[in-house]
Amino acid sequence: MSDGTGVDLEARLAEATTFDPPESFVEQANVSEPGIYEEFEENWPECWERAADLLDWDEPYDTVLDDSDAPFYEWFSGGSLNAAYNCIDRHVEAGRKNHAAIKWVGKRRETLTYTYQDLYREVNEFAVALRSLGVGEDDVVTLYMPMVPELPIAMLACARIGAPHSVVFAGFSADALATGMERAESEYLVTADGYYRRGNAFNLKSKADNALLDLDRGVSDVVVVDRLGDELSHYLGEDQHDYTTLIDGRAGETVEPVSRDAEDMLFLMYTSGTTGEPKGMKHTTGGYLAHVAWTSYAALDLKPTDTHWCSADIGWITGHSYSVYGPLALGTTTMMYEGTPDYPDRDRIWEIVDTHAVDVFYTAPTAIRAFMKWGERYPNDHDLSSLRLLGTVGEPINPRAWKWYYKHIGNGDCPVVDTWWQTETGGMMVTTLPGVNTMKPGVAGPPLPGVNVEVVDRDGEAVAAGEAGYLTVRKPWPGMFRTLYGDDERYIEEFWREFSDDADRSVYFAGDGATVDEDGYVTVLGRIDDVINVSGRRIGTMKIESAIVGVEGVAEAAVVATDADAAGDARVYAYVSTESGRGVDDALRDRIVDRVGDRIAPFARPETVVFAPELPKTRSGKIMRRLLEDIANGDDLGDTSALRNPETVGEIESAVGDR
Repeated sequence: MSDGTGVDLEARLAEATTFDPPESFVEQANVSEPGIYEEFEENWPECWERAADLLDWDEPYDTVLDDSDAPFYEWFSGGSLNAAYNCIDRHVEAGRKNHAAIKWVGKRRETLTYTYQDLYREVNEFAVALRSLGVGEDDVVTLYMPMVPELPIAMLACARIGAPHSVVFAGFSADALATGMERAESEYLVTADGYYRRGNAFNLKSKADNALLDLDRGVSDVVVVDRLGDELSHYLGEDQHDYTTLIDGRAGETVEPVSRDAEDMLFLMYTSGTTGEPKGMKHTTGGYLAHVAWTSYAALDLKPTDTHWCSADIGWITGHSYSVYGPLALGTTTMMYEGTPDYPDRDRIWEIVDTHAVDVFYTAPTAIRAFMKWGERYPNDHDLSSLRLLGTVGEPINPRAWKWYYKHIGNGDCPVVDTWWQTETGGMMVTTLPGVNTMKPGVAGPPLPGVNVEVVDRDGEAVAAGEAGYLTVRKPWPGMFRTLYGDDERYIEEFWREFSDDADRSVYFAGDGATVDEDGYVTVLGRIDDVINVSGRRIGTMKIESAIVGVEGVAEAAVVATDADAAGDARVYAYVSTESGRGVDDALRDRIVDRVGDRIAPFARPETVVFAPELPKTRSGKIMRRLLEDIANGDDLGDTSALRNPETVGEIESAVGDR
């Protein structure tokens, strides 16, 4: 197999540690000038005007960055704009009304395409409906919905009328929904009757109704999307409205986009903190939209002619930034998929890429490791030649998975952007620019132009190349969250106090460990709280997992530790899933243990290696390590119904019991 340059791809993958983007890609790239890093450095913060210029402003901003009250930074002060206008109206006005905005694929193979004109009509109709229910500017509307087109429509309708939205992932419990609504002081809810999981219908409205019963403040109105039809009947109570009925009488009605100050809130997103206490990330209109538009343009290389697929659920920040706001701001076609990667078969993702000629595919390393485990025959059955860029997001990717992705999905022709960012950052912070940088498998890349990342020791001093330290950001950036909703003090304490002095709270602490090499490329090691204490030494679980996945035949691994004993030590458990068709035996177990000892240290070798057909994962694809800790400790597992694959838990418990 050739990589498109005439060089044997197998040989290059085996020998090379760096990969350059193909010349054909560089020639068409949105950003290809190597001097962009110096340009941004010399012209900071005005360099970020490049991002703002991708948007249409109602009123021009007069200040790029106001840092007079750090860490409560303000971007593009004095400017005003509307996010929905930037994502829809301006593309219609530019003559692209018949261009596809959203392509949706349902779990039962249904397909829908919304042109920008279609999206304009339905967003306006739902915006009129929300106004009729009493939703006004700055009223927070909670969205608790599966991956159906009505979710981004509702987000954009809220943005159109100046009402911030707060999306709660549909897989979350009624308690999580109630907590989010209570903390956001949200009196409006848009939900659905249910959703499909592996072909079966599940009731979502019952969870929503239970959440509403727990609210102290009550709810003004609830809108319910009928996703399941006759498969699941549902009851509409007082002040509850059917979505279709609500908009049916409003055909052709429009709402003038409400001009919002750049610092007005666009959305809230609730996540759990290190204590498990929910925290509401406040993202604003101007800086956030400019940041995700710019990174979609520069790092994902999106063009209006592209079909882009970010596989993340819109309930997460990745779906907000790179399924909805970033792509639509650029006039791109964005894909939505309601189903799972392995239903009805393990080639479902590649079937969709093939059928819809996807150009850019952005997914999580967890998914890539699953693809590896299932084997190359599934992508090989489909024509993936439409792909020209691949991306990863959500966690570090090990070099072996990176190379598999590059070879079997990209055929050696597609640059891979390995991106690091967080809910807090709003958009990408560290990754290669695909038209500029050399790629290093397993290494995210340099900070993006205009982003100042530094890896430091406990005293806040920069570490030497190759040394592990704490990932910090030394300058503000447009997509940054502005505060924790209703809790400014926690915002300062949790994110800005660790490495800032009392006089200058300007150093953001990401909570991740990292290294940086001689070229300034950052390797993210994972959360600093994902560490275990073994033989009196603390070591990151990501480091051990990466060593294990380097063993031939291993698809993915999760490392946890038991509760510490009286001496303060823990026993290391490694849960390992192998590639499709690969048997397990003591020889493989020994190779895993030996590799950890060789690559890291003898003290880090797992005491127990548990083989499992699959590792337990959330519906967003993240491995549930806390559940694996409970299994290792013999603790009660509680409710596992929110897992994507709850059936695997019993198999793992049996495997542990057999050890």
